[in-house]
Amino acid sequence: MGSGNFLTVLAKNFDVLAGSVCEIFRPLITLVYPLYASINAIETRSPADDHQWLTYWVLYSLITLFELTFAKVIEWFPIWPYAKLIATCWLVLPQFNGAAYVYKHFIRPFYRNPQATKIWYIPRKANIFSKHDDILTAAEKYIEENGTDAFEKLIRKADREARARRSNNYMIFDHNSVY
Repeated sequence: MGSGNFLTVLAKNFDVLAGSVCEIFRPLITLVYPLYASINAIETRSPADDHQWLTYWVLYSLITLFELTFAKVIEWFPIWPYAKLIATCWLVLPQFNGAAYVYKHFIRPFYRNPQATKIWYIPRKANIFSKHDDILTAAEKYIEENGTDAFEKLIRKADREARARRSNNYMIFDHNSVY
């Protein structure tokens, strides 16, 4: 009967206990062990462990920057600390060698040839300006879609902005817009 009550209390408070365990082990896994392993890597002549730990610190910095940037959004995901702990274990533990894997498959190809890397969120249109006279083609297309009055208005606005930049007066107001 006593052990049944203990298991019931444990099950009801699992999130609190898991959070405490996560808070205790996260600094050990993310900072203390990598620091120790990095010092060992410096003392050895093997470039493989240097590569692993330099890569780890780069990825840890990126994760930290991500957390700082999106702190308000991350607050809405209670699973984030656990996911970060699991991901960090994968990056840190030598059995997985995750940091070297991420570097080899994601960071290095982008760093070596950024033009060849296909980034999925950048829309690319093929042959936007296929004619020799690109600017004239773009102007003709704009006039066809919006009319000559809109094109003249666009030219006047660009001229006004250029004059404002030349005179070091950067406050540009569009008088035709409704505020």
